This record gives sequence, C-alpha cells and structure tokens, in this order.
Amino acid sequence: MSRAAKAASPVLETARLQLDWLTLDDADLMLSVWNDARFIKHVADRGIRTLKEAEEALQAGPLKLYENYGYGPYRVSIKETGEAIGTCGLFKRDYLEDPDIGFALLPDFSGAGLGWESADCVLRHARDDMYLPRLTAIVSPANAPSIGLIKKLGMQHERNFQAPGESSDVSLYGINWSHGS
Repeated sequence: MSRAAKAASPVLETARLQLDWLTLDDADLMLSVWNDARFIKHVADRGIRTLKEAEEALQAGPLKLYENYGYGPYRVSIKETGEAIGTCGLFKRDYLEDPDIGFALLPDFSGAGLGWESADCVLRHARDDMYLPRLTAIVSPANAPSIGLIKKLGMQHERNFQAPGESSDVSLYGINWSHGS
C-alpha cells in the first residue's frame, strides 16, 4: 500500500501525534526502528539490515496483519511536522490468544511522553472502537521504561513465559474490559 492509498486506512490522532497504517514507503523508518540498540536489546535483533529486507519484513508482518486481522502497528508521526518517530499498534502472535500492544520510538523522541500518548490512543481505540474484550502486552522483564508505560495503561502482570523459539523469558501483561450488550 502506498502513502497515497492510505486514505482508506485507519488514522488515529492525539494532541501531538498522528497514527496511520504502515506502508512499504515506511521501510526506512522500520529499518531504523529494528536496528535501534534499545529495540535489539529489549525486543530482538531481527537481522534486517537493508531497505529491501525491511520491505520484505513489512510485507510479511504489518501488511499481512492488516489483511488477516484488520489491525496492526501504526506509523507514529508528529502531527505538526509529519516526521515519523516510531511505531505503536496491535499485533497477533500465534502463541497468544489475544492481540498485544507494541510500541517502539526512535531514540530522539523517547522521554517526552510520546510513547504513552500513542499507546494510550491505540488502547482506547482497541477498547472503544474495536470492542476488543482483552488486550495484552509482552515485554522483557529488564525493560523498566516499557513496563512503566504498560502499567500506566492499566495493564497488570499475569505471568512470565518463554515465547516459542526464544531462549529467555518475557513478561505478559493484560487488561480486560466488559462491554455492555
């Protein structure tokens, strides 16, 4: 999907941010996110080192999520300038029953509340517009800033587990909502 085709894709907004679906045009953004030292340390080294590999990963990941589930990660940008600063959105992992929220901001944009602002927007969208009954988050137990953000969203620690193919534990957080009939 090109940036021009985004008119039909969901767009969320906060006071400072715009969140819209990723496209192949975002390969450079994702290459930066996936190769950020904090992402590699706390999430994974995806081994994606070229724009072509980033485009392939976008097709196999976010673009496939949109097609299969109608949701996925959003490109987070500063509303005033349009500058892309990272991603935040929903994921569906084979080993989790419920969707999980994930976020990753580029280093220059961390510490200003933008991660929480984007994650809170996605959480409210999942609850109020998508009527999801439950949302989870998975995080490295050593990633204190992300754990703080997840707790600020109202999510509670449920358990630690080892994801398939991984050698270390992750922490699972969750939040349940009851929607009136």
